[in-house]
Amino acid sequence: MEAFTLPSHLRKPRLRRPEASEYLELAHGLVVAPATLAKLVSVGGGPGFQKAGRSPLYPKDELDRWAVERLGKILRNSSGIC
Repeated sequence: MEAFTLPSHLRKPRLRRPEASEYLELAHGLVVAPATLAKLVSVGGGPGFQKAGRSPLYPKDELDRWAVERLGKILRNSSGIC
């Protein structure tokens, strides 16, 4: 696993939607647009979040859990049988 340091604006315990999008890409390699995160709030299936007034805040542990869940298990061949 490659070690990296997050930019200072992503070192908070909870992230706003654009920061959450950036975090998912840097930490997990998942490209998820802020607009997609917004849609998932409405339809479900996205990472857990908390509300601060009107602003959704994404705890980093929820972003990590969702990313791992979305990535699925590691495969050893293209048939999906390990």
